[in-house]
Amino acid sequence: MNNLSAMTDHELVVLYEEGNDSAFDVLLARHQAYIYSYILFLVKDSDVANDFFQDTFQRAIIAIRSHKYQTSGKFSAWLTRIAHNLVLDQGRKCETTQTVREEQVAPKALNSMRLSEATREDEMIDSQTRESIRSYLEYLPEPQREVVILRFYDDLSFKEIAEQTGVSINTALGRMRYALINLRKLIGNKRFSLVS
Repeated sequence: MNNLSAMTDHELVVLYEEGNDSAFDVLLARHQAYIYSYILFLVKDSDVANDFFQDTFQRAIIAIRSHKYQTSGKFSAWLTRIAHNLVLDQGRKCETTQTVREEQVAPKALNSMRLSEATREDEMIDSQTRESIRSYLEYLPEPQREVVILRFYDDLSFKEIAEQTGVSINTALGRMRYALINLRKLIGNKRFSLVS
């Protein structure tokens, strides 16, 4: 059990669910290039892709720690489905947006049943994610809290957050990264419980 990199995705998910943050770090390192590339293929814009990438892994963190992850397939397919649904949902919200519309994407990318099923599950995860994050915000440092609020409640892109807060995009992304790390620790802490 010492060599996390030798473990399967399923074993790492179980460890992370039990509170081992290093297990998620291995999962992230293992899948980040593919998930980011997939998102970038869909949206064709690196800033937008970064936003969706952060959102995808943030949802994965909440789902796993709240015991909502189902082991009915590959972990990478589950992550891809989350990313896919985020892109499509954003496309439905905004008619004039930088995100791609379904007809602009290669048909094979969007017609996979493995990607399109469980949208109800994703809606539940989204609702639970927002409620869970809200209950933990007071524990975050102010700059991290501000980025989370602007991203998840005001629905701003990282570019817009950077402009509004007067920092670089990298700083905004860094604050979100540390906010997610801190939220992950809070959620894993036995003194806290997720909203059911």
